[in-house]
Amino acid sequence: MSVCSCERQRLNLLIGVSIVSGDGIPKESSPFINSSAASDAEKSQQYDGKNMALFEEEMDTSPMVSSLLSSLANYSNLPTGSKEHEEAENIEEGARPSKKPVKAPQLGTLMGVYLPCIQNIFGVILFLRMTWMVGIGGVFGSFIIVFMCCSTTMLTAISMSAIATNGVVPAGGSYYMISRSLGPEFGGAVGICFYLGTTFAGAMYILGCIEILLIYIIPQAAIFKIEGLEGPEAELALLNNMRVYGTLVLSLMALVVFVGVKYVNKLALLFLACVILSILAVYAGVIKTAIDPPVFPVCLLGNRTLVSKGYDICAKVIEIDNETITTKLWRSFCDSEYLNATCDEYFTNNNITEIQGIPGVTSGILAENLFGNYLEKGMILEKRGLSSDVDPDSPTTSSNRYVLADITSFFTLLVGIYFPSVTGIMAGSNRSGDLRDAQKSIPIGTIAAITTTSTYFVFTSLYRFGEGVNGNLVIGTLAWPSPWVIVFGSFFSTCGAGLQSLTGAPRLLQAISRDGIIPFLRVFGHGKANGEPTWALLLTACICEIGIIIASLDLVAPILSMFFLMCYMFVNLACALQTLLRTPNWRPRFKFYHWALSFLGMSLCLSLMFICSWYYAIIAMGIATCIYKYIEFCGAEKEWGDGIRGISLSAARFALMRLEEGPPHTKNWRPQILVLVSVDSEQNVEQPRLISLTNQLKAGKGLTIVGTSVQGTFLDNYTEAQRADQSLRKLMETEKVKGFSQVVISSNLRDGTSHLIQVGGLGGLKHNTVMVSWPRNWKQPEYHHQFRNFIEVVRETTVASLALLVPKNISSYPSNGERFTEGHIDVWWIVHDGGMLMLLPFLLRQHKVWRKCKMRIFTVAQMDDNSIQMKKDLITFLYHLRIDAAVEVVEMHDGDISAYTYEKTLVMEQRSQILKQMHLTKNEMEREIQSITDSSRGSIRRKNPSAMRSQHSTEEGASLAEKPEDEVQLIHTKNASTPTSPTSPTSPAGPAGGAATWTDNKGAGKGPTLLSANPEPGRDHFNMKPNQTDLRRMHTAMRLNEVITKKSKEAKLVLLNMPGPPKNRMGNENYMEFLEVLTEGLNRVLLVRGGGREVITIYS
Repeated sequence: MSVCSCERQRLNLLIGVSIVSGDGIPKESSPFINSSAASDAEKSQQYDGKNMALFEEEMDTSPMVSSLLSSLANYSNLPTGSKEHEEAENIEEGARPSKKPVKAPQLGTLMGVYLPCIQNIFGVILFLRMTWMVGIGGVFGSFIIVFMCCSTTMLTAISMSAIATNGVVPAGGSYYMISRSLGPEFGGAVGICFYLGTTFAGAMYILGCIEILLIYIIPQAAIFKIEGLEGPEAELALLNNMRVYGTLVLSLMALVVFVGVKYVNKLALLFLACVILSILAVYAGVIKTAIDPPVFPVCLLGNRTLVSKGYDICAKVIEIDNETITTKLWRSFCDSEYLNATCDEYFTNNNITEIQGIPGVTSGILAENLFGNYLEKGMILEKRGLSSDVDPDSPTTSSNRYVLADITSFFTLLVGIYFPSVTGIMAGSNRSGDLRDAQKSIPIGTIAAITTTSTYFVFTSLYRFGEGVNGNLVIGTLAWPSPWVIVFGSFFSTCGAGLQSLTGAPRLLQAISRDGIIPFLRVFGHGKANGEPTWALLLTACICEIGIIIASLDLVAPILSMFFLMCYMFVNLACALQTLLRTPNWRPRFKFYHWALSFLGMSLCLSLMFICSWYYAIIAMGIATCIYKYIEFCGAEKEWGDGIRGISLSAARFALMRLEEGPPHTKNWRPQILVLVSVDSEQNVEQPRLISLTNQLKAGKGLTIVGTSVQGTFLDNYTEAQRADQSLRKLMETEKVKGFSQVVISSNLRDGTSHLIQVGGLGGLKHNTVMVSWPRNWKQPEYHHQFRNFIEVVRETTVASLALLVPKNISSYPSNGERFTEGHIDVWWIVHDGGMLMLLPFLLRQHKVWRKCKMRIFTVAQMDDNSIQMKKDLITFLYHLRIDAAVEVVEMHDGDISAYTYEKTLVMEQRSQILKQMHLTKNEMEREIQSITDSSRGSIRRKNPSAMRSQHSTEEGASLAEKPEDEVQLIHTKNASTPTSPTSPTSPAGPAGGAATWTDNKGAGKGPTLLSANPEPGRDHFNMKPNQTDLRRMHTAMRLNEVITKKSKEAKLVLLNMPGPPKNRMGNENYMEFLEVLTEGLNRVLLVRGGGREVITIYS
C-alpha cells in the first residue's frame, strides 16, 4: 500500500540523520515518531487515501506503520558527520562515477570485535612485564592476579553484552551505554574517566614502544648515553631518553591520525598480524622447550645473580696451558689480577656456579617457584634453594656487580601493573557504529576474546621468567624460531595499540562534547569537515604528553588501571540497576546475565582499585565526583530514560509507603508548606515575596508546594494553566525554592483553592502548613470575594488540622538579597498553639536575611496570674527548648470599655448587617457611605473624652482620615442623631427607620432574630447598642494592639497568634475587622495559627 498524505499531514520521521538543536549541539538520531526533522521526500508525500480516513486527524503525530517500518529499515548509526560529509562531497563534485555512496556498516564478529579485542589485550604489558610479574609474584601469586583480573573483565563483558543487546547502540560505544543507562551525570563522569584512561593507555603504549626500541633493538640510538653509568644515574638517563623519543613518536602518531584515520585502519591489520605471529611463536617455543630446553646460562656467586656485563666467563680463574689465569670476574671483585690480590670477602667465601635460566617444564621449576619473592629496591636477586656463606655483620661491597631490584615490589603493585594487560575488552563495543549487527557481534566477539586471552594468561603464569637477560627479552628467548620475532612483534604491537588509543580517545571526547553535558568541553565537539575531531586530538596529545613526561611504564600503568576499573565498575552497576529495577524497556537479547554477577563484577572492580593503589583510587574517584557535581549544577539537563531516574522513582515510592505508616514524631516535624498565590491576567504571580518568605523560612529543606488556581474549564483554559505553571516554576527557580508547583483549573477560585488544600501532596508526603497572603483591599466592595475566600481558607485549615501562616503587608517583607544587621523578631505568645510561634523564628534565623536579628518573646498575664513566676517558667521552658530569646511578661488589667471601642463596634456591626439587606448600586453605595462617614466622625468626636482623643489621635485618626470607608458602610439619614451611650442599660434595642438588623440572642438560647421598628419622625434611625460579644472582642483587639504597638513598633517582624474564624458565616466582616484592629500600626506581621499538634519538644 502506498503512503500518501495531504499537505497539512506530513510525516515527522528521521531517517539516519543528525538533528542539530538551537545551541548547535547535535541530538541523538532516532527512527521513531516525534522527531524534529524529516526528509524532503517524506514531506512531499500527500495523503489522499480513503482507507485511513478515520485516523486522518492524527497523522501529524501518529504516522503510518508502513512509513515507520521503512524508516527503521533505512536507519543508520554511522558516526556523526560522516554521512553528511560524503553527501556534501557528492553535491560539490557532481555525479562523478568515481564517488562511491556511503556504505552501511559491514564489519562482522571476527574483524569488528574479536580481533580488535585481541590486539588491545595482547599489548605492551604482555611482552615487557608479564614474565617479570611471574618471576616476582611466583606461580601462586601470579595465578591469583591473573584470575582476579580476568574474572573482572569477564563479568564486565557479560554486563556489557546485556546492555549492548538492549536496543540499537549507535556510534559511541561504552560511553553511550553508560550515559544512557546511568544518566548524564554518571555518564559524563565515567566518560571522562574512560577518556583519560584511553589517553594514558596511549602514553603507556608509546613508552613500551620506546623501551623496546632503546633496550632491545637499537641501544646505540640513545641520546643520553647509559653505558658506563650505574644506579640512579643510569635510571635518569633512560628516563630522559624515554621522554625525548616518546615526545617525537607521539607527535608522529598524532600527525598520522590527523592526516586520516583510514591509514590507521589499514595498518591495524598489519599490527594485528604481528601480534598473532608473536603469540604463535611463544606457543611454539614453549612446546620446543619441553623437549629441548634452550641454552640460557645464568651465572651465580653463591646464591647471588651476577650481571652479565661484569664477566666474560662464569668462573673465577681458568686453566690455560697448566697456568692459572684470573678472569674478568676476578678483576671485578679483587684489587688486582694476581692470585694473591685482596678480594671481596663474599667473593672469597663462595663459589661460582652456572645454571640454566629456562630449565624446561619437566625440571620441577613449578614447585620451586610456587610462592613469590618480593624485593625492596636495591636488594640483590638471590636464587632460592642455594646456600651461601655470608657474614651478616660485614657490609655488602661491589653491589653493582649483582642483579639488583630496580623497584620495590609487592603484591598490589603487581596487580596495578598487570591489569592494563587485560583491558581492551571494549574495543569491539567502541566500534559499534561500524558493525553489521552490534547486538550479535559484541557479546560473542568480546566473550570469545576474553576467553582466549585469559587462557593464555593463566597458562603463562605457570612459568617463571625474568624481565631480560643478556640484553634480550626472556619471552623472546623462549620464542621459536628466533627471538627477533617477539622483539619486532611487540614493537609493532605497541605502535598499533598507541595509534588505536590516539584514534579512539578523541572520538570519545567528541561524543561527550557533542552531547553538551559538560559546557566547557563543547569546543572539542568541532572538527574538520568530515567530522574528524581536530581539537579533541590536540587535547588528547597534550594529556598523553603528561604520561610521556612521567616516562616510567610502571608508574603510568596504575594510573590508567584506575580509570579503566572505574569505567568497568559503572558498566556492572548499570546492568545490575536495570535488572533490579525491571524497567519495561530492559529487554536484552543476551540472556546469560544476572544482577548478582554484575554486583560481583562491580565489587571486584572497586576492590582492585584500592588493591592497586589506594591513593590513585581516591584521586580518580575525586575527579569523577567533581565532574559529576559540575554536570549536576552547571551541565545541560538531559532526559535519557536512565536508571538513576528509575532509582529515584523506586526510592520515592518506598519512602512514600513508609510515610503512610503514621504521622512524623514531634522531633521530625518541620513545616511542609503549601503556598497559595494568585496570578494576574498574564499568569504572573502577584505576591512574589511569598516565595521569598518561604525560602527564608525553610532554607531549602522539607516540602514546598506553590499552588494557584485558574478560573474556567480544563478544556478551555489548559494553556493558561500551563503558562501559570511555568511562571511558578520560573519564580521558584529565581528565589531558589526547591519544591513543586501545582495549578488547578476550577469553575471558581474558591473551589480551586479548596481543591489545592485537599489534594496537595501525595500520600504521606503532604503539606502540614498553609501560607496565604492577607487580602489587603478587602474593605472595598469589589474585593469582598477576596476576604470571603480568605476566611474559608482559615476555616478549611482548621478543619483539616493544618497550621496557617498569614503574612500581612507582604510587599514590605525583605527579599533574599537583603540583610538585617540588627533588630528583633518579636513573638507574642498569647495562647498555646503547639509551639509554632517558638519554632518559626528559630527557622527564620537560620537564613542569612534574619541571622543578625535577636528573638524576643512576650506573653500576656491576666489579673490572677503571677507574672514573676510566669517569667521564670518561660525562661526555663526556653532553656529546655535550646532557644535563645529575651523574655518579657506584659500585664493586662481589666479595664472599662471605652466609648471609642463602643462606637467602633457599633459602626462595624451596622455596616456588616445593613449592607447585606440593601441592594444598592455602586454609585448609591458610595454616596450613602460618604454621608454615614461624615455623621459618624461627628458622633465619635462628641462621645470620646479628651483622654481618649489624645490616645487615639495619632493611630486611629490618621487611618480614619485616609480611609473614610474604613469606619462605616451603613445607611444613615441626613438628620441622624447620636447613638445611645453604652452606659445606658435601658437603651432601646430595636432599630428605627424601617431597616432590619441581626442580633445574637444567646441568653435566650435562640438564633439570630430580625428586629424591626417603624420609623418615627425626628428620632434616630439606628437607636441600638452593639452585640456584647463583638464589643468584648473589639475591646481585646484594641487593648492587645495598644500593648503590641508600644513594645514592638520597631521590630523587624512580629509573630502573634491568629484568632479562630467565626463559626457563623454572618460574622465574616466582623472577623476581618478584629484582625485589622489587632495588627494596626505594625509594619510586618505574621499571623500564626497552629495545626492542633505539638511541633516542638524539650526531649532529645
